[in-house]
Amino acid sequence: MTIRGNILVADDDAAVRTVLNQALSRVGHEVRVTSNASTLWRWVAAGEGDLVITDVVMPDENAFDMLPRIKKARPELPVIVMSAQNTFMTAIRASETGAYEYLPKPFDLTELLTIVNRALSEPKRLAPEVRNDEQGEAMPLVGRSVAMQDIYRMLARMMQTDLTVMITGESGTGKELVARALHEYGRRRNGPFVAINMAAIPRDLIESELFGHEKGAFTGAQNRSTGRFEQAEGGTLFLDEIGDMPMEAQTRLLRVLQQGEYTTVGGRTPIRTDVRIVAATNKDLRTLINQGLFREDLFYRLNVVPLRLPALRERSEDLPDLVRHFFKLGEKEGLQTKRIDNAGLELMKRYGWPGNVRELENLVRRLAALYPQDEISAEIIETELRAAETIPSGNNNGMLPDDVTIAQAVEHYLQRYFGSFGGDLPPPGLYQRVLAEVEYPLVLASMTATRGNQIKAAELLGLNRNTLRKKIRELGVNVYRASK
Repeated sequence: MTIRGNILVADDDAAVRTVLNQALSRVGHEVRVTSNASTLWRWVAAGEGDLVITDVVMPDENAFDMLPRIKKARPELPVIVMSAQNTFMTAIRASETGAYEYLPKPFDLTELLTIVNRALSEPKRLAPEVRNDEQGEAMPLVGRSVAMQDIYRMLARMMQTDLTVMITGESGTGKELVARALHEYGRRRNGPFVAINMAAIPRDLIESELFGHEKGAFTGAQNRSTGRFEQAEGGTLFLDEIGDMPMEAQTRLLRVLQQGEYTTVGGRTPIRTDVRIVAATNKDLRTLINQGLFREDLFYRLNVVPLRLPALRERSEDLPDLVRHFFKLGEKEGLQTKRIDNAGLELMKRYGWPGNVRELENLVRRLAALYPQDEISAEIIETELRAAETIPSGNNNGMLPDDVTIAQAVEHYLQRYFGSFGGDLPPPGLYQRVLAEVEYPLVLASMTATRGNQIKAAELLGLNRNTLRKKIRELGVNVYRASK
C-alpha cells in the first residue's frame, strides 16, 4: 500500500526534477521541486514536506552541509540524498549527516518509490549523532559500479550498529579492507581493531591466540598471555578465514557469541567481553556444514549481516578508478604515477583477474617500478597479463607442483625475467617484481616442508618468526593446508 505524502525535491538538473515530479505524482504524492538549496531550506524551515529528496551537489550549497541544519530543525524529517559522486565516502557522509537513505545516480525509479514509501510508513526516527571530525579525502574502498554501490550502502547502514557481519568473497577481493572500514567509520572507531587469520595459525594454538592462556596451561606456557578478545576489548575483532577454524575453537567462540564471556586456556574464571565480531571467508560455509567441518549454530550467529564482495571480473568498469588509486598509492613508495592507454585498459577489462584486486594492485606497482614511460601501452599490458597466466596462482592455494623445489621456483622466475630483457642488465625494480611473485610460493613451500612449524620455516627463509607471521597474514597463506 502506498502512503501518500508531501515531498520536497531539490536538484539542479531539470531532467531529474521532471522525472521525479512525474513519477512521484503518478502514485499520488504532492510534489514541490526546486533547483537550489536555499529554497529547499526555506520550505523545510517553514514546516513543509513529509520527506525530502535532494541532490548532494547544488549550485548554492552542498546538501551534506545543509543536512545537520535540517536534522536540528526537524529531526524526524526523512531526507533521501542522491549523488553522481558514487564513492564510499559519499555513502558514509550520507549516513553520518543523518540521511535516511543514499541513492547513487543514475537511480532506479522503482527502487526510489519503494524507499519513499518505506520512509513515509515507518515510525519517525531520530537521526544518528552527526560526526564533526573530518575524514578528508581518504578512500578506503574504490569503485563506482552497481555492485560496489550496494556494498557502500550496506556498510553505511552497518556503521552505527554492533551487528555481527560475515564477509564472503574470493581471495584478494578486499575482505579485511571492508572490515577495517566498518571499524574506522563506525561507533567503535576509538577502540582497537584486531585481526586474526585462522589459516595462519597452527590449529592447536588458535584457542590460545583467541582467548589467551594462563601460566602452565600447556607445555611452553611459561607466562600468562592475553588473547585477541582481550586485545580487542571495546573495539572490533576481525576473524579472517573463519572456515579454517577447528571445531574445538568453534565451540568456544559460539559461547562468546551466546553469553558474551569466555575463559582463558587453563583458566576457570569467566571474563566478560565487549567486542564487535566481523568474520570473513573465501569458502562456502554451508558446504563445510554439510561435511561436518563447521557448526551450523555458529554460522547463524556469525551470519547476522551477510556481505558478499564481488570478484574484480564482476565489476570490470571499476578498473580505471582502481588503477588511478593504486598509482596514487605508489607515490608513497617513491614510485611515479603512470597512466594506461585506453587499449590497455580494455585488455585489462577482458582479463579474468584470478587474484582479484590484490593481483591488480601488484600489477600496477610493477608497471610503476619497471617502465620509465608516462603512458603504459596495450603491448606492455598484453605482455604482463600473458606472463601472469603462466604463474602458479594463489587462488589454487599457491601450491607448486610436487616435483618443484624452492630453488627451482626461484630459478624459474629469475630466468624468465632476465631472459625477457635479452641478457641486458635488468631495469631498476626487478628485485621487487620477482619478490612479489615468488614470495607466496616460497613461504608456502617452507611451511609445507616443515609441516606448519613456523619457527623452522622462519629459519629456512632467514626470517624471524614475527616477520614470517606478518608475511603469512599479508599473503593469505593457508597454514592448515601446508601442515597436512
